[in-house]
Amino acid sequence: MTSPDRNSTTVGKVYLVGAGPGDPGLITLRGVEVLGQADAVVYDYLVNPAILQHAPSTAQLICLGRHGRERVLSQPEVNAQVVSLAQAGRAVVRLKGGDPMVFGRFGEEAEALKEAGVEFEIVAGVTAALAAGSCAAVPVTHREHASAVALVTGQEDMGKETSTLDFDALARFPGTLVIYMGVTTAERWVRQLIGGGKAADTPCAIVRRASFPDQRRWLCRLDEVGARIAEHHIRPPAIVIIGAVAQIDDGLAWFERRPLFGASVLVTRPRGQAESLAARLRALGADVGVEPAIDVAPTDDWSDVDRALERIGQFNWIVFSSTNGVDSCLERLRYLGKDWRAMGEVKIAAVGPATAARLAERDLRADHVPETFQADRLADDLAADANGRRFLLIRASRGREVLAERLTAAGGSVEQVVTYRSEDAPPVAADAIEAVRRGRWQWVTVTSPAIGRSLVQQYGDALAAAKLASISPVTSEALVGLGRPPACTAREATMPGVVDAIVAHRAENPE
Repeated sequence: MTSPDRNSTTVGKVYLVGAGPGDPGLITLRGVEVLGQADAVVYDYLVNPAILQHAPSTAQLICLGRHGRERVLSQPEVNAQVVSLAQAGRAVVRLKGGDPMVFGRFGEEAEALKEAGVEFEIVAGVTAALAAGSCAAVPVTHREHASAVALVTGQEDMGKETSTLDFDALARFPGTLVIYMGVTTAERWVRQLIGGGKAADTPCAIVRRASFPDQRRWLCRLDEVGARIAEHHIRPPAIVIIGAVAQIDDGLAWFERRPLFGASVLVTRPRGQAESLAARLRALGADVGVEPAIDVAPTDDWSDVDRALERIGQFNWIVFSSTNGVDSCLERLRYLGKDWRAMGEVKIAAVGPATAARLAERDLRADHVPETFQADRLADDLAADANGRRFLLIRASRGREVLAERLTAAGGSVEQVVTYRSEDAPPVAADAIEAVRRGRWQWVTVTSPAIGRSLVQQYGDALAAAKLASISPVTSEALVGLGRPPACTAREATMPGVVDAIVAHRAENPE
């Protein structure tokens, strides 16, 4: 991936990027690409924080304020800040909800950049109208009902002397109307549309927080829109789709029928590894947060590892107990100027399918993977032919000794090397603990005994308010010992297994 283009001068470049409607999976590949090269990200409060993970850890993240919590910057202030960052020679991503060209005040920001001599690029995004239609199963166009669609703002610039919206013409529009930012002004524009001749019983769909895990949808007539908004206390962001297309066939509704819709899950894996689990949960409809309970980092001392790798071909087995071990070991092998050929005839064992899959990504096939995906079973399998064999165990700085003890007892010669450190994450913020205590997260994932211990230490009694989803019997045993038995345990000790366990528990225990 190439870095963002820069001017030949010291002035940086600004990328006006559409973040999409909310679902972090709906940002474009180009949007992800430029975020990955950003020096600074200036984002609207409606942008899903999960999207910010694509920015480098060194990038400056600047939120423009949250309604009801803190002051929201005015448009001139936003313009000035973006220009200032670019003039300092930085690659700036101006991240906007939806598409920057659809009611995104693009013109004002682009004009400010042009006047300041700052180069910019526009990166399209999925606009809210299209996302609302897709996620609420309301097609904004339809072969029989609507061959055209009009996007209409419910809030014009207050500085205009007169409205440029012709509601009489909109009332006659032969297709679908989609009203943006119209919640607080609904009574007015409904009255104007009906006054212009739009039938009062025209079908409507109100979609709030389209594509978010807490998306809601209400169906009504045009003359009922205001009453529905008041009855359900509907607040922005919301879209109103008006027209025959809003006569939804409930058989088409899919979004709310996903197995984890309505569930909230806190993922506690190390940062950089959490997204694979988080993405699976989101795909099934869950509201997902990430709060790492442990950190993973390279070992501080490579001397033992290097000595073992220099004579790696002398072992009979090399045993990997995690994907982290695979990555750290093979990277170190490369650092020493070697590759997998140095292993010669050495056989490889992996504790489970995820570790075996990571080996396969490195063009290495595991000779043995236990059927039950846990160290105890792997120890039993290898101990059966351990006498006189030499084993190299690749491990973390902390973990169970069962594998080494069993192999040694069976007559094997065991050498263990620590290739990465597993440490408790820094203390979580008080508001994060309080969120768990209040039930903000219905589920908390526990994907290792170390994570379980860290969670109990960090969250204390607050953890009792959540259901714990354990990755394996060993992890469940640790949780029981900590006084926090899990609600479910994965049948297969993998990330998909954890997700399946939560899905099965919800199916068996409807909330």
